Amino acid sequence: MSQRLLIDVGNGRTKFGLATRDAILDRREHATRELSPDAVREVTRGWEFESAVICSVVPKTVPAFREVFGENLLELRYGTPLGIGIRYPKPDSIGPDRLANAVALAQMHGAPGIVIDFGTAVTFDILSADKFYIGGVIAPGLRLMTDYLHERTALLPRVDLHEPASVIGQSTEAAILAGAAFGYRGMVKGILEALKKELGGKNTHVVATGGDAEWIISGMSERIVVDPDLTLHGLRLVGNLRAPL
Repeated sequence: MSQRLLIDVGNGRTKFGLATRDAILDRREHATRELSPDAVREVTRGWEFESAVICSVVPKTVPAFREVFGENLLELRYGTPLGIGIRYPKPDSIGPDRLANAVALAQMHGAPGIVIDFGTAVTFDILSADKFYIGGVIAPGLRLMTDYLHERTALLPRVDLHEPASVIGQSTEAAILAGAAFGYRGMVKGILEALKKELGGKNTHVVATGGDAEWIISGMSERIVVDPDLTLHGLRLVGNLRAPL
């Protein structure tokens, strides 16, 4: 059975997936700041694959992968065959992970649609009814917001994020948690409502991914599918277009 390596390089963590044409078989992770050719070889040790597909929001990491995989590495860019169109003034400025998410949205969930990716930043990416990437929204990520509060104030502590017992915090930590949970969900809901209104359709598919997706979405009443492997699936699908297994 032919297999392919999928690589999603984020600001904090890099996800590796071992996949066939139709499924992701295994997953591993590594700290992005510690990536090197030797680290890449170690992380992928024991996996057998014929080629690799990468999307990276940290360009300085890509040479390490080029050294290891050479011509067998497909780098997802706006000019890569994606199976969707792009209707955007400066397509070279779109993050490759956002394009991978849009590909997975189109092929696995449908259009029109919205992907919410909870990472260092939270991004909303929009797919039109005719399956064109048309733009999105970028806002601060949840942990970026709470860490900023700690770093820029003298008295506010850094907190471990979890569901607060009440919206009325009876300690500084509880108050920060309430702001994070209820305030962040309010922001996500507000952006979603505005996007759906502008899209003008009632059958908009909404999918969430990223580290905090499960927690944030669990406290919302909106119908949102959570897929932690969405970006890897997008890479799998792009790889299938380039060189079917």
